[in-house]
Amino acid sequence: MTRIAILTDKQKKFAELLVYNQGKMSPAECAHEAGYTTSSRSRASELKNPKYYPLVAKYIGELRAEVQEKYGISFEGHITELAKIRDEALKTKAWSAAVNAEVSRGKAGGLYFDQKLVLTGNVDTMSPDEIKDRLRKILEENKEIINITPDEIKLDELEIED
Repeated sequence: MTRIAILTDKQKKFAELLVYNQGKMSPAECAHEAGYTTSSRSRASELKNPKYYPLVAKYIGELRAEVQEKYGISFEGHITELAKIRDEALKTKAWSAAVNAEVSRGKAGGLYFDQKLVLTGNVDTMSPDEIKDRLRKILEENKEIINITPDEIKLDELEIED
């Protein structure tokens, strides 16, 4: 007669502790709390391994999928929630919060992007001509993203103190 494989109460408790305490408890702590008092670190490793405990690994996967579905972020849900936050902020005349929510919606929608230029060197050690040349180079390399309005900068007219 073949024995039907089922999850034990300890295995279920381990899986639930592992998933619901993600980042709060280590796998070894979850195993210990579930009742695996000796070698809890190696027991946790074995329990997560589908080669040794396929039912436990499957149950962990199911729990994680359930948590993801319940608390996960979708693009549509995220945009909708930000719109609700914006609308509530506008009702209470919290202008800054409304603007921040709208900017966040724009970022999520791909309307904005952050770009940081990391430059090396020290301006204090550069001559005025080197600074002007470097500014020209930066403006030329980034002309698509640097919008200088209303007047163009005339680097030759800049006054740089020595």
